[in-house]
Amino acid sequence: MKLYPTSRIVRRLGERLILKAERDASPKAAMVKRPYPPGMHQQRRGRGLSEFGISLKVKQKMRYLYGLSDGGLKRAVGAASRTPHKTRTEALVELLERRLDSVLFRMGFAASRRIARQAISHGHVFLDGKRVRTPSILVKPGHVVSIRPASRAAQHFQGWENRLKNAEPPAWLSVEPAEWRGTVKQFPRAENTATLQDVSRVIEFYSR
Repeated sequence: MKLYPTSRIVRRLGERLILKAERDASPKAAMVKRPYPPGMHQQRRGRGLSEFGISLKVKQKMRYLYGLSDGGLKRAVGAASRTPHKTRTEALVELLERRLDSVLFRMGFAASRRIARQAISHGHVFLDGKRVRTPSILVKPGHVVSIRPASRAAQHFQGWENRLKNAEPPAWLSVEPAEWRGTVKQFPRAENTATLQDVSRVIEFYSR
């Protein structure tokens, strides 16, 4: 996936996606300082998006939110289509949220999925007691995610105790702060209506 500065991404998509950890949630966020798309004359654009344009924007948002290439997201949609006993929307949400980097972020250990991917790639994370370096591993109920003892002072995990105090992890995850570990209790579900609508648009985009 081609990498762009996070400030350019959020301004182009028009949403604060928390790609740059706490900065995107602060008054210094790019969307606060310059709430319009990057490039010359963008402030003067007044035309609305077509249905295709809206779907394309939602697809791009999903890509950057989960750190996927276009091909990676397309493969995830294909895998969701082959999942039995679930709608494609439910299956896609489940697949994206079950990624190890997303789980590490949801547990509060990392301030963003981007930081979570770095932490896993650098070998700071254990899955069921084994060191892993693949952010795209899919977790399942019973899996235990923990931080390598020698890595707990790393910059990737700074301030995670405060994050856990301010925002509890979702109900499908449990976290043991004193042990620096969390457990996957069940498969994730999408309960946010806006999220479901976005996921539906992504599926429709790749079904054209």
